[in-house]
Amino acid sequence: MASAARAFQRVAAHSTPIPSSIRATAARHARISLPRQTCQSTRRTYASEAGSKGSSSAIYWLAGVAAVGGAGAYFFTFNGDSSTVKESGAKKIFSPSKEDYQKVYNEIAHLLHEKDDYDDGSYGPVIVRLAWHCSGTYDQMTNTGGSNGATMRFAPEGDHGANAGLKAARDFMEPVKEKFPWISYSDLWTLGGVCAIQEMQGPVIPWRPGREDRDVSLCTPDGRLPDGSKDQTHLRAIFGRMGFDDREIVALSGAHALGRCHTDRSGFEGPWTFSPTVVTNDYYRLLLEEKWNWRKWNGPKQYQDKTSKSLMMLPTDMALVKDKEFLKHVERYAKDNEVFFAEFRDVIVKLLELGVPFQSKEEDRITLQPTS
Repeated sequence: MASAARAFQRVAAHSTPIPSSIRATAARHARISLPRQTCQSTRRTYASEAGSKGSSSAIYWLAGVAAVGGAGAYFFTFNGDSSTVKESGAKKIFSPSKEDYQKVYNEIAHLLHEKDDYDDGSYGPVIVRLAWHCSGTYDQMTNTGGSNGATMRFAPEGDHGANAGLKAARDFMEPVKEKFPWISYSDLWTLGGVCAIQEMQGPVIPWRPGREDRDVSLCTPDGRLPDGSKDQTHLRAIFGRMGFDDREIVALSGAHALGRCHTDRSGFEGPWTFSPTVVTNDYYRLLLEEKWNWRKWNGPKQYQDKTSKSLMMLPTDMALVKDKEFLKHVERYAKDNEVFFAEFRDVIVKLLELGVPFQSKEEDRITLQPTS
């Protein structure tokens, strides 16, 4: 099963390095030889509109039930990360605790381990991408965008080219939202990113709730996310708009240790590393140690490793080694995985909190325990 392949990748990723050609062959054979599970999805898709008339009607109906049923009848209204509980006319505020968020985390982790029929055996990378893309729309000049709002639920933003393929991630998270309706989509998607990173052997990421969902009027304009076909000037413009410096840009790029590109989404094709479901510093090591040539194919311009011809790098990836200011950070992370983990952790925390009007303080962040 695919979980066995992930276990093999984790051991290989943290053991003594072996030649890339051997690793490529082993990883490729593991993926080919293991049968995929076939399953029929019955997941309900996410709402395409903020608040419907039906939801208001349901509240009035439940209010009637409460009046008839007496003290035993309850109903809930939800807003952000807190819920109003009404009992026979009285109001109580449900304030989720750390234990409540750990339950949400555990449910996401359970689904990540159970549903191993996606790409290289894990939804983890695409869940990280969902958290990244819903946060990376922030503009510090106008204080718009960011994870607060979860406006990717709506067509204008969900249909942006950079978000192609993320419906799979949003649909994956929907059963969790159904089970824990008190959590906002905004908090759920960012918590999902934290969970995915940790469950894929990455660093523990401090996180805090407090995001509220917004309506379609606050969808961000297209063009705020990175374009893989560009160079270092583009990277600095995109990340600089969010408030990131050169070191943070290189640290965030380490997320490319995970997942792969798809021709039906970005147009590019292939994984960046030999262990695309494990968080490591291999992305930086491969940038420096492997020889990269332009791939000869009919798709967009991308690089291909000379040894195995099974890996890819985007022009924006290669910009990190062509630019001397970026390069020094690539070299630091390639040399020391612990340094990468520490700085990757900090920059992910910053990314997920961009533009969020928290009522809590930074010291109120919580750490949730990995399940694996």
